[in-house]
Amino acid sequence: MNTIKVTIKDHLALITLDRGRSNALNREMITELNDMLNSIAADQNIAGAIITGKENFFSAGLDLIELYNYSEAEAESFWHLFLDFIANITSFRKPLVAAINGHSPAGGCVIALACDYRIMAEGKAIIGLNEVPVGIIVPNSVFQLYSFWIGNAHASRSLLEGKLFTPEEALQVGLVDELVNPESILTTAERRIRKYMGMERNTWEQSKLNIRKDLIAATRANQDDALALMLKQWWAPSTRSILKTIIDNLQKK
Repeated sequence: MNTIKVTIKDHLALITLDRGRSNALNREMITELNDMLNSIAADQNIAGAIITGKENFFSAGLDLIELYNYSEAEAESFWHLFLDFIANITSFRKPLVAAINGHSPAGGCVIALACDYRIMAEGKAIIGLNEVPVGIIVPNSVFQLYSFWIGNAHASRSLLEGKLFTPEEALQVGLVDELVNPESILTTAERRIRKYMGMERNTWEQSKLNIRKDLIAATRANQDDALALMLKQWWAPSTRSILKTIIDNLQKK
């Protein structure tokens, strides 16, 4: 694997996002994450997983530099892959905890939202869905994930303004569950997930699936029409202009 690192200890998998400086999500990374989740789901010796990042980034979201240069066929294929990944991680039945060690906007936030518990490091990192100001139409499945945790009103307002939350703000609205010192984030995440892992496995997992029944249905629903609208806007001159400005700024850093 080129973009993630995985260690297993005492029936617990630690998945560390490890691609470039900011863990931007591209086709390879999403594929590797998806394959690893499937592998963990099928392995009876692994009872849960923690997802974390490195240095100051959990994940900066989708790799706009790579995506910008995709052909129409490549872009359509990628968005199908990403939406399928969202459906898969949302329906992952085993305990899944996010140790959000740094910045987690957009796609990084989506990964965290699919987890059962989110622990974020104190400090200056940001988290939230900022796709709308970038020119990306957010699919219903992502909105449902957002509103599942923070409610329709907060999710609607935050999504439409592209709100990015500080750790304290994220805790206040329920976007994250706990704030900790950065040095203790993995210890805290492990303590939390082992509490879940210590319960009767089938009871816990089936209860999770029952709670998420409507959410899982939303992420698994046919999204071809929504994807067509997303792709039409993706290629619109206004969106391409916004993306080009963002990419130019990123490449200057």
